[in-house]
Parts: sequence; C-alpha cells; structure tokens
Amino acid sequence: MEENKRWALVSQIVWMVAGLLVIVAAVVFMVGRPRGQERVPDVVFPSAYQAVLLSNGSVYFGKLEGYGSPRPVLTEVYYIVTQTNTQTKQTNNILVKRGKELHQPDRMYLNPSQIIFVEPVGPDSKVASLIQESKAKQ
Repeated sequence: MEENKRWALVSQIVWMVAGLLVIVAAVVFMVGRPRGQERVPDVVFPSAYQAVLLSNGSVYFGKLEGYGSPRPVLTEVYYIVTQTNTQTKQTNNILVKRGKELHQPDRMYLNPSQIIFVEPVGPDSKVASLIQESKAKQ
C-alpha cells in the first residue's frame, strides 16, 4: 500500500513538472513571436526599371514598389511583343506600354507568390533605351 502511495506521489510530481514545462514553453513562444504584421522593408533597386518574371512565363518591365511585401505593385508597365513579317519570316521584338488596352490599366498589383524573380534593367540596356524612346513619344 505504501508503495502505491509513493508511485501516486511520483506520478503527480511528473505531471506537475510536465504541465509547468508546457506553460513555460507557451510563454516563451508568445513572448518571442513578433506582434501583428511586422513591416518588411522594401527592396531598393539600383535602376529605375525592373524586369519581373511571373510564374506563367510573362515578363513585364516597369517600376516595382513593395517587392518583398504582401502587395507589390508594378507601374509604368511595358512588355515585349514579337511580330513576324509574313513575307520575310523575320521576327521583330517591339516594346509595348500597358494602358492602351480597353480597361486602360495604369499599374499591376502582383501576387508575390507568382513572382519568380526580379532583375534590374540596366540603364544602358536595349529595354531602357526603348522605354526612353517610348516616353519621348508621349
């Protein structure tokens, strides 16, 4: 009988220690966790324009704001259209500014999980010069 009481006491102590460990772990977890939605600093790009590749294979060029945040936005959006001359079969790539479509978009709100990568558009690149030509025509 005495041995049963001793095992009951040991069992109670083990359960109390286990309970205290669970409480301490919960407190450590709650204290160490960031509060609310912490603001992630925006990535700053060294160039005025960025190339954005999306998971559907589309590539857009423009000014990307909020990259690394839940709501990135691309403004001054351009994309490339390939045209083929039916007689010579020669292809020509043309840079097109978004906004001429029926709904006249002035920006793209991107799903961050659909962005594969982002690269800066070099200031001396062909894309940068085509953007400058397009802006000069407006």
